[in-house]
Amino acid sequence: MLPQCIVFDLDDTLYLERDYVRSGFRAVGEWAESALGVPDFADRAWRLFETGMRGSTFQTVLAECGKNPEPDTVAHMVNIYRCHSPAIELLPDAVHCLSELKCKASLAIVTDGPAECQKAKCASLGLRDFFDIIVCTGDWGEEFYKPHRRAFEFIQNQFGGADCRFAYVADNPVKDFHAPIALGWDTVRVRRPGGLHFAKEGLKGFTAQTEIPNLWNFAELSTSFAGLRASGERTL
Repeated sequence: MLPQCIVFDLDDTLYLERDYVRSGFRAVGEWAESALGVPDFADRAWRLFETGMRGSTFQTVLAECGKNPEPDTVAHMVNIYRCHSPAIELLPDAVHCLSELKCKASLAIVTDGPAECQKAKCASLGLRDFFDIIVCTGDWGEEFYKPHRRAFEFIQNQFGGADCRFAYVADNPVKDFHAPIALGWDTVRVRRPGGLHFAKEGLKGFTAQTEIPNLWNFAELSTSFAGLRASGERTL
């Protein structure tokens, strides 16, 4: 039996987050070229990202280019990155999956991150065409990011609580599944090649029931959640 409400994560579940990062670097790079005279800022930032750098990319690139990474300059770059209109698209398997499900179940999103970023992503991806509710936990503050329960309890209250069957579909095994498992939801990890959390392993007691590489066959898989729970099977 198909869950009555299927809730999706956003980043690396429905599109590749690395595409958003590259889009943001391009937006910052355009500003850096016109305002600072740095013509290759985006390429430099992307090379650092590909080596695994996170968190200090703008400061590092500015220093490499002989520019003083002043706090106001970096803050302006971060604002451009967060508020730009991203050049991203739903992955083909996500489009197929959501098209299959939208007339069969209620659909929602729970996503972490600065609210302006996540809302810009949702707008660029056209998610209002598929989803009944989109919860950006950044609207409440970082203390309510996953693994906090607030977003999941909010979804339950919106869709009928204990009378409704829920599933959460996400990619990050470190934080995504704590709350839905505690609330008795079905859980599915999408472990995409190219996803930023692809190599991470789940934490004991908080591992998704099922692991899949993409969403092509998710509609068919979701009808067997109850059997998977009973058998203890976790990977398809």
